[in-house]
Amino acid sequence: MLVARTGGVEGIPIMVYVYGLVGACFLGLGFVLQQDAAAKAPLADLLTFRLLLDLMKVPRWLAGIGFMVIGQILSALALGMGDVSRVEPLLATNLLFAMALARWLSGQRLGLSGWAGVVLLSGGVGLFMVAGHPAGGDDAQISALRHWLVIGGVVGVALVMVLIARHLKLMNEPPLLAGAAGVLYGLQDALTRDASHVINRSGVSGLATSWQPYVIISLAVVGLVLVQSAFEAGPLRQSLPSLTAAEPLAGIACGIGFLGDTVRVTPVALVGVIAGLGAAVGGVFLLGRHPAMPTGNPDPSPAGR
Repeated sequence: MLVARTGGVEGIPIMVYVYGLVGACFLGLGFVLQQDAAAKAPLADLLTFRLLLDLMKVPRWLAGIGFMVIGQILSALALGMGDVSRVEPLLATNLLFAMALARWLSGQRLGLSGWAGVVLLSGGVGLFMVAGHPAGGDDAQISALRHWLVIGGVVGVALVMVLIARHLKLMNEPPLLAGAAGVLYGLQDALTRDASHVINRSGVSGLATSWQPYVIISLAVVGLVLVQSAFEAGPLRQSLPSLTAAEPLAGIACGIGFLGDTVRVTPVALVGVIAGLGAAVGGVFLLGRHPAMPTGNPDPSPAGR
């Protein structure tokens, strides 16, 4: 729910920010390596689990997955210690690290648009944190109906994005497929935080008998197929912006929707929250479409399909 809050960041361990930012670094580096490999996969594998089997034979893709796994573990540590609405914007900075690697690989300078994207993304995240002061609430007050309605709504949004993408030309699919993956990753992040609550209440044995870890694994696998398909279908600049923007927005929505997270709702705070999120999303798209981002080399031939 949204409630008025005041105060600073007292009680939030500094390691939440460390884990969140270092995790974002590994995620960004992993995405660049994955796209470089996925762009060369047969297009006939698009949106199939066979795509993952083919990519497992590519060392650079495996390295990218290794980086992503490390990033996910660090993100889970951050989510276990902090609130979803606080951690999600930190994870959005993965694009800064992706840009750093892409710039190094391409030798392309940032230029005006690149620096503007850096300032907008980092400044937007900071403004959201300061203005909204996101904090955890009491999820016990959230009804089971609301819990499942939010989860169903988020999954429904992702499904609609995939269905729309499949009716578009191949070149127009990556933003929607990656956005759908980002939506599922945001839900996965929220459920990771939910799972940490289960561990705190019932221990590891309680987690093993709960539904959260199994849904988290399912979301991770489906999200991976979607994002690799997006990387395969087009250049990174088409997919990474929507992936990076959708994940924190979905995660924050889930945090407020069924974890009881709160943000300040005073008029000044709301202006800051909206401006911060808007600036961050704008920075994401500026950086994602920068010339330094890899274009990939998908096989357009009929055989590749």
